[in-house]
Amino acid sequence: MVSIILPTYNERENIIELLASIEESLAGQPFGYEAIVVDDNSPDGTAQAVRERYETRAQVRVCVRTTERGLATAIRYGIEQARGDTVVVMDTDFNHDPRMISQMVKLLEFYDVVIGSRFVMHGGMAEKPRYLCSFIYNFMLRLLLRTQIQDNLSGFFAMRRDRLLSLDLDNIFIGYGDYFIRLLLVTWRQHLRLLEVPVFYQLRRHGQSKTAFLRVLRQYTVTALRLRWKMSQGEL
Repeated sequence: MVSIILPTYNERENIIELLASIEESLAGQPFGYEAIVVDDNSPDGTAQAVRERYETRAQVRVCVRTTERGLATAIRYGIEQARGDTVVVMDTDFNHDPRMISQMVKLLEFYDVVIGSRFVMHGGMAEKPRYLCSFIYNFMLRLLLRTQIQDNLSGFFAMRRDRLLSLDLDNIFIGYGDYFIRLLLVTWRQHLRLLEVPVFYQLRRHGQSKTAFLRVLRQYTVTALRLRWKMSQGEL
């Protein structure tokens, strides 16, 4: 079974539509799935909307966290709650296309980690200025961390759950989206088989992004510099 982790905060306008799209995309696939909505007690009623719509569907689970917030820890919580032997993590604003899930899961027969990448052939973004900034930043990350990973910021990935749980989750799933930089660097340094598949980011369908650009940029840069220092000290 595949466990799809969906971290949410104020995504009431997107989450029902996304869950319906996931169901449609996975119809007829040979594997079963569960969708785990990990909600950080959204004031807009995200969790309640999911419960009302999927009250009788065991396929959709809602976990509400009231004492902790944050993207990275929400994803870790979802991974720990997962019942499937495969985990898929994706955003809930339709940046990540549910139609890619089945392909990414199937590719795990040959790879340890499959990530959706905007910067391999046929990948991209509808928002061109953001695409250019992300492209340049990822180029800098590759130079700094000495990897060949094209998209260190995607956050859309599939991985075997037992492989994930074997990693040092305490030192990976912290902060915001910078957890993904740490996760990919660790898998790269451990010589896991990693594949990037092309994805195209569409515009957010509803609501406003909760990403504070300058704060996130600073946080990601600090994370990358710390990782580079650990590499130089032989700690990675």
